[in-house]
Amino acid sequence: MIVVRNIYKEFNRVPVLKDISVSFEQGKTNLIIGQSGSGKTVLLKAIIGLHDVDSGEILYGDIVFNRLNFKEKKEIRKDIGMLFQGSALFDSATVEENVIYPLDMFTNMNREEKIERANFCLKRVNILNANHLFPSELSGGMKKRVGIARAIALNPKYLFCDEPNSGLDPKTAILIDNLIKEITEEYQTTTIVNTHDMNSVMEIGSKVVFIHEGEKCWEGTNNDVLQSDNKILNDFVFANNLAQQVRNMK
Repeated sequence: MIVVRNIYKEFNRVPVLKDISVSFEQGKTNLIIGQSGSGKTVLLKAIIGLHDVDSGEILYGDIVFNRLNFKEKKEIRKDIGMLFQGSALFDSATVEENVIYPLDMFTNMNREEKIERANFCLKRVNILNANHLFPSELSGGMKKRVGIARAIALNPKYLFCDEPNSGLDPKTAILIDNLIKEITEEYQTTTIVNTHDMNSVMEIGSKVVFIHEGEKCWEGTNNDVLQSDNKILNDFVFANNLAQQVRNMK
């Protein structure tokens, strides 16, 4: 479990996160939603440690992560997997080399063990016979799946996904959503997904946190979303559903 307590963050004296407190549960897909500029990306980066918060606490289990020094944070980061918005694969590296990268950084495995682990992770995301292909030879959906394989290479306790469906067609997006949910439940990770995709919310939102103008405006499950009387949330849901319907018609 990851717990955020009363965190506050500002840039150039402008508040971006305002006294946010929320818990993200193990074995569940925890979604952070909100419009562009709401603070959801800053919140995700603060939890990972890419942004220092001005006040408050971020706990991984019973460890206050934001009070650790660099070396201590590195130990926690061994337990973190990250799926970036654009997959962030290394263009000059093969699929296999991309998945092995975190193993090179954080383990003492020999080459044979690393390849075996990479093959296991690639098989888990249904990528077969593609070890020696380069990212430029992959479809958008395959890149995302390779990104997930790399994210789970270290068998992480914590999995972070930043806009995992960005740039994908609806059918592929559903496949990626289901894969993230399956891996979360299978490995009992604490998974946090930053998204604006309402299909993702309704499909896999075990817990949903809505951020508006730097504040936690609402939280609940995907089943609660459509029954909420929160006007700001309802306006956000309606606008995003309408936009997705238009995109799907093209």
